[in-house]
Amino acid sequence: MAKVKITETALRDSHQSLIATRMTTEEMLPILKEMDEVGYHSLEVWGGATFDACLRFLNEDPWVRLRKIREVAKNTNLQMLFRGQNILGYRHYSDDVVEYFVQKSIANGIDIIRIFDALNDARNLETAIKATNREHAQSGKGHVQVALSYTTGPIYTTDYYVNYTKQLVDMGVDSICIKDMAGLLKPYDAEVLVKAIKESFPTLPVELHTHYTAGLASMTTLKAIEAGCDIVDTAISPLALGTSQPATEPIVAALQGTPYDTGLDLVKLDKISKYFSTLREKYLASGLLNPKVLKVDANTLLYQVPGGMLSNLISQLAQMGKSDKLQECLEEVPRVRADAGYPPLVTPSSQIVGTQAVMNVIYGERYKSVTKEFKGMIKGEYGRPAVPIDPDFQKKILGDEQPITCRPADLLKPELEDLKKKVAPYAEQEEDVLSYALFEQVATKFFDARKAAKLNLDEGTADKQAKIHTV
Repeated sequence: MAKVKITETALRDSHQSLIATRMTTEEMLPILKEMDEVGYHSLEVWGGATFDACLRFLNEDPWVRLRKIREVAKNTNLQMLFRGQNILGYRHYSDDVVEYFVQKSIANGIDIIRIFDALNDARNLETAIKATNREHAQSGKGHVQVALSYTTGPIYTTDYYVNYTKQLVDMGVDSICIKDMAGLLKPYDAEVLVKAIKESFPTLPVELHTHYTAGLASMTTLKAIEAGCDIVDTAISPLALGTSQPATEPIVAALQGTPYDTGLDLVKLDKISKYFSTLREKYLASGLLNPKVLKVDANTLLYQVPGGMLSNLISQLAQMGKSDKLQECLEEVPRVRADAGYPPLVTPSSQIVGTQAVMNVIYGERYKSVTKEFKGMIKGEYGRPAVPIDPDFQKKILGDEQPITCRPADLLKPELEDLKKKVAPYAEQEEDVLSYALFEQVATKFFDARKAAKLNLDEGTADKQAKIHTV
């Protein structure tokens, strides 16, 4: 057997799952050189919710973050999570915007683009896959990895995932990832699934991404490795377990001296662990790291709530003063999911289903109030669910509106040139149009603050209508 490779998630999904994506670039930079020297297969550093969090909460430019990381990490693949036609946002974007985002991601330092669709609708992956392969053909940079959004339900059999993998192989992927967002994949199910995929596609690299939420992740990772999994995602121990990934060091230690030996040095990993231990204590002391997300929650196997979704649910209910309703909301999630055609709970479907579940509980009546996003999901704006939605339920939610049956992006006109005109008053770099495209209001606010800081203006006392600023 080949040596197993490790993708380290501490700089992206680990802190997204544990502290709602609040790790700053300045907290990352001091340890990057050491991380780059470990010999990881890749560092997951970008994408997912990091883009939104940088602009919305951290007053950071996500493109600057990526460039700073690339400047230091010269030896290790940099990896991002890309939501297919949703890019990193919460709606579908036109093909020209998707293509430009792929181009700029690779130009700014990304090596591996892990692309997924929340509904496992391959139609929503076509543009991103083609764009990445085109960049690779032109520059030699860009690796297409497509993730199977793993979940359970009436249709999600091993054959379902093997057939989906065949679709992806035919579309030109370089590798696939079994993306187990909620930690639902059980050890022996992982063994069966990985074996089935490897038997059908022997030369296709397979990666496993799972979460420790239900307490299964280390066992699942080990069984997947024994079945032929090539790469596994882990998090350095201070930022592991709970709703995060299995810890890097124990996996490395467990495989030492076996045919799967990662070749990574535990002494080097210990230096990284010590650094992140300090950050962990800071996050705990500030309340940013809630102890609730650190415990094993076997109820995940019932409610299918991913780590990031769970931390957001806890935060959402706390802000509403309704923390006592958490259990009811968790019980409502699988019911809403069934109504919506059993979508895998991954961004954006996890947020859409989770928010609707909260509303059903808070209002005391199911679907008394329906979010625009949930209505869009039932309409087909996000794609085709694996299980057809009940027509009566669809009618209840949509009224007289007709559902969408084509690829949703086929209904979108090209947006990029119009977006470039709109962002022109703010733009300082080509990438700004993409920040604006994904998060218009948040990006505009960030652009104003960036300009004010550069010109030493006081935004708090500014009269924008009169165009008067104090310095």
